[in-house]
Amino acid sequence: MFGAFERAVAIRYLWARKGERFVSVIAGFSVIGIALGIATLIVVLSVMGGFRQELLGRILGLNGHIGVTGDRGTVENFADVVARIRALPMVAQATPVVEGQVLLTSDGGSAAGGLMRGIAPDDLRARRIVAENIRAGSLADFQGDDAIIIGVGLARRLSVGVGDRVTVVSPIGRVTVFGTVPRLRAYRVAAIFEVGMQDYDAGFTFVPLPAAQVFFQTPRSATLIEVHLRDPDRVAEAAQAIQAAIPTPLRITDWQDANSGFFQIVQVQRNVMFLILTLIILVAAFNIVSSLTMLVKDKGRDIAILRTMGAGRFAVLRIFLLCGAAIGGLGTILGFGLGLVFCANIETIRQALMAATGTTVFDPNVYLLTQIPAVVDPHEVAQVLALGFGLSLLATIIPSWRAARLDPVEALRNE
Repeated sequence: MFGAFERAVAIRYLWARKGERFVSVIAGFSVIGIALGIATLIVVLSVMGGFRQELLGRILGLNGHIGVTGDRGTVENFADVVARIRALPMVAQATPVVEGQVLLTSDGGSAAGGLMRGIAPDDLRARRIVAENIRAGSLADFQGDDAIIIGVGLARRLSVGVGDRVTVVSPIGRVTVFGTVPRLRAYRVAAIFEVGMQDYDAGFTFVPLPAAQVFFQTPRSATLIEVHLRDPDRVAEAAQAIQAAIPTPLRITDWQDANSGFFQIVQVQRNVMFLILTLIILVAAFNIVSSLTMLVKDKGRDIAILRTMGAGRFAVLRIFLLCGAAIGGLGTILGFGLGLVFCANIETIRQALMAATGTTVFDPNVYLLTQIPAVVDPHEVAQVLALGFGLSLLATIIPSWRAARLDPVEALRNE
């Protein structure tokens, strides 16, 4: 499309000699603007995508894709129900759980609320999000009627470690002849986990399933059966299969219904940020319009001479299109590299900013995660690059067309 002559003239116009570099400086600012816009858009989309993926992985890793419970809030004869669910081909794991809100206290007088879950030791070991993030202690000690595993945030609030004892108080008291008395039990900390999500690290505890059944007084039932699927997107089909496989009436909730509002907010924020940052790239593209317009005005005599020497209008058009494409292409490539480098080192940059300023960047109490996630999606990056380069090319059309329509006689007369 572009001949050697047109490439040589375009390079000569962009790389001006001393005394003619004002247009080149403006073109350089256009390159910087496009590069910063592309890099910022890549970083923001990667962080928002990583934020959603990390939250989804942690939420579903602990809570399952589908929750099954009875009409009265418990599942009687849960062993048979679990066996029927596990027999379904789309089910990867089905775990009976007994859970309830509790108050935990330590010998030092600290107290904190949390959610205590009773789960079989083998089922807990099968949950990689917990089993692979044990920070102290061992899951081998998760057995007996007095073992408990707590999150690192909860351990910090209670000032306890492995081997210490915590007292668990249930809000539902025990009825006696003297009235209702609180139900409490002391447990030994067997291990401390950290999944990287503040709400879970500071509020979740696990005890063996038989111990939870005794504490919550549900000896032959479970409050919930958590189901993990092989494909999380097939929750509707799996829910229908589970309902058909179990004759007793059940209440089934999936992760999309339970967290729909949360993930919709994340998606809306992501779309809004994409729109805002696209406007930044658009502003940078307008800089190309201004720089090429000034270049056409500055090179009016040169264009007239080229026309009189035999260069056609479309040759002039291609010269200035090539100038704009070079600016947009260079800015897009620089933004692509800068965005990838920033995403690869985003946590290091965060730590450096915190050390330099002494402030908290990405507070886990606000954003739920302890680290900034960044997952680069190749399809999104390709869309961003196409957007940046496309806007750059569109910005060159008007000034290039004006240059092609320049009348050489009038241009030389004015000169």
